[in-house]
Amino acid sequence: MMDNFIARQGLTIEQQLHVNGEFEKVKKSKVVAYLLWFFLGGFGAHRFYTRDTGLGIAMIVVSIISVFLLFIPIGIWLLVDLFLIGKRVNQLNDQLEAEVISIVKAASHN
Repeated sequence: MMDNFIARQGLTIEQQLHVNGEFEKVKKSKVVAYLLWFFLGGFGAHRFYTRDTGLGIAMIVVSIISVFLLFIPIGIWLLVDLFLIGKRVNQLNDQLEAEVISIVKAASHN
């Protein structure tokens, strides 16, 4: 987050507005992530939403295996994810913002 703040300082007002607009289009919502966790968590929907495709696929596999184990493994994983979702969305949004800043800076040099 601090790196993005520093990177934004070198931008003009127009570039910062452009970054804000583009970032709003791509940023992820914690509310959406938690809703996906609540309704489709066993299928890893919140993991796919936060671009953790490998973990999303792993959650599907663990869900299938959990059918035979009283859903305990996937239940534990979902409980852990409950506390990790907010941090993951913040990290992803920081990464997305940095990507947008880089794109805007590159476009301004052309």
